Amino acid sequence: MRHVIALDVGGTGMKAALVGADGELLHQARRATGRERGPDAVVEHILGFAAELRAYGEEHHGEPASAAGVAVPGIVDAERGIAAYSANLGWRDVPLRDLLAARLGGVPVALGHDVRTGGLAEGRIGAGKGADRFLFVPLGTGIAGAIGIDGRVEAGAHGFAGEIGHIVVRPGGTPCPCGQTGCLERYASAAAVTEAWATATGDGAADAADCAKAVTAGDPRAEKVWQEAIDALADGLVTALTLLDPRTIIIGGGLAEAGETLFTPLREAVRSRITFQKLPTIVPAALGDTAGCLGAGLLAWDLLNLTDRTEVAP
Repeated sequence: MRHVIALDVGGTGMKAALVGADGELLHQARRATGRERGPDAVVEHILGFAAELRAYGEEHHGEPASAAGVAVPGIVDAERGIAAYSANLGWRDVPLRDLLAARLGGVPVALGHDVRTGGLAEGRIGAGKGADRFLFVPLGTGIAGAIGIDGRVEAGAHGFAGEIGHIVVRPGGTPCPCGQTGCLERYASAAAVTEAWATATGDGAADAADCAKAVTAGDPRAEKVWQEAIDALADGLVTALTLLDPRTIIIGGGLAEAGETLFTPLREAVRSRITFQKLPTIVPAALGDTAGCLGAGLLAWDLLNLTDRTEVAP
C-alpha cells in the first residue's frame, strides 16, 4: 500500500505516523526527543526514528514509504529544507531534509514549521475545513499563528508570517524574550495565565487549568485573571483580523481545553471590539496534538503529488 512517513518533532517528544493516500493513519508511534543529549543526538534520533518507520512500512504494507514530511519547531527554511534554529532543541542550520532523504533511500522529503504544519491540517481536514481563509492560533507556552489561504499556509517572505504572539497589545508592559514589551503571549498564553493565577493565589503549583476551573466556580480572583487574558487575546485577534480578514479563527493549544469558559467570553470580546471589520467564526481546534503529525503527512503527499505531476508533464 502506498504511504508516506509523517513526523512531528517537539521539544520533549516526537509523534509519527504512516499515512495512506486518503489520509488514513496506518501506523502511529511516539518517542522522546532526547534533547538532554544535545542537538546532534536529537538529529540522529529523528533519522533513526524515520528509518524505523520506513522499515515498518516495508514489512507491513509491502513497500517503503514514497515520501516523508517532518514538522519541527523554531525557525525553518522550508524552501531549502533547513532547520535553521531552535532554542528548545539547541540546533542551528541543520540540513534536515537532505539528511532524512539520504537515510530514507532518496525519497522526497518536505520540511515544515510545527505551527504552520498543524495549521495546514486544521485548515484542510480539521476545524477550518472548507474555509478559504483561516487563522490558526494555538495558545500554549507561547502564542503562535498560521495564516491559511485556499488550502495552503502562508510562510511569509522570510518564514515569520503568523507570529501573532508578538503583536504588542500592552505598550510598555511586561518584557518579552523577543526584546519587545507588552507582547500578546505575555498576557494570554497558557503560561501567562498560569503565572498570573499562581501569583494571585500564592500557590506555585497552580496552573491555567486550575484558573479555568476556578472561573466556573465563580472565584472573583480567577475571573479577574481570566478576563485580563481574554481582553488581551481579543485585542490581538482584532488586529490580526483587521489585517488578514479571515473567515474562521481556530483556537488551539492548552488554553482552548477550557472550552466555552474561554470561547463564550472571547467571542463576545472580539464582537464588541470590531467596527467595520467582518466578524469571523471563532472555533476550537479539532485535531488536538495530532495536528502536527497529520499536517506533516499532508506536506509529504503534496510533495509527492507535485513530483508525480512533474514526471508526467510533457
